[in-house]
Amino acid sequence: MNQPPLLEALATRRLVCDGAMGTQLFLAGLESGACGEAWNLTHPDRVLAIQRRYADAGADCIISNSFGGSRIMLRRHGHEAELAAINAAAVRITREAFGGRPGYVLGDIGPLGALLEPYGELTEAEARSALEEQATALVKAGADAIIIETQTGLEELGLAIDAAKAAGSSCIIASLAYDLSMDGTFYKTMMGVSPEQAAEFIQERGAHIAALNCGTGMDMKGAAMVGKLYRENCSLPVMVQPNAGLPVLENLKAVYKQLPADMAKDVPEVLATGISIIGSCCGSTPDHTRAIRGVVEAFNRPQ
Repeated sequence: MNQPPLLEALATRRLVCDGAMGTQLFLAGLESGACGEAWNLTHPDRVLAIQRRYADAGADCIISNSFGGSRIMLRRHGHEAELAAINAAAVRITREAFGGRPGYVLGDIGPLGALLEPYGELTEAEARSALEEQATALVKAGADAIIIETQTGLEELGLAIDAAKAAGSSCIIASLAYDLSMDGTFYKTMMGVSPEQAAEFIQERGAHIAALNCGTGMDMKGAAMVGKLYRENCSLPVMVQPNAGLPVLENLKAVYKQLPADMAKDVPEVLATGISIIGSCCGSTPDHTRAIRGVVEAFNRPQ
């Protein structure tokens, strides 16, 4: 299968990424608190089925099931010894989901789940080692890019970008999670990072794509707002993965109810900002991906 590198593809058209993975795993039978990444080894068929639905819905890019695949996160579930195998399987399953068609595997690195010193007990050396180990496993398995997701502070994000570089990744995506202010006028991360700060940092640190995902109040309109700020403050391609609208509380759980067609209505506003990759995050499904794909295809079509 011949396809141009991800960054080259972005020069000619907008791409669609997949949607939520965690909720799909729970629907497939993963118990709350269990290790979804271990399913790459124990239930690869279920992981593949989820990702195949995203591929069939029109995703050009699919994120590997390795969000919590670092040594620090896997240790909590007793799967630290299987780190290399779990991450390699994550890439292999994602590649298989495309069924031989062109498509980009984004090797996923999520937060380490521990605070760096001096705020917490995790040393910079431990964090760097864990991030390099996972990034190396993903790159070695053939991921087309590394996506560093749901980051809220620049310290860990910087270490993760450095780790992806050290692992030899040809494309590094740096994605932060932003929360909407109480008055609904601006977004910042939980650690107080603004989109403007993040955009400048991501470019200076040497990542290739500036991205956003998740966060309280991060819907498609929010993605347009933050995506515009990214574009104004760096020259990198931009990727957005907003949630399926704003959640409502049911039985003390956040439930996302935005319908695919309603999410798709705001996609033109995002595309107008000049973003390069658009997907979705919490609460979304393959049906949301399919709806987004329809809008992006019309946008990519020569006028």
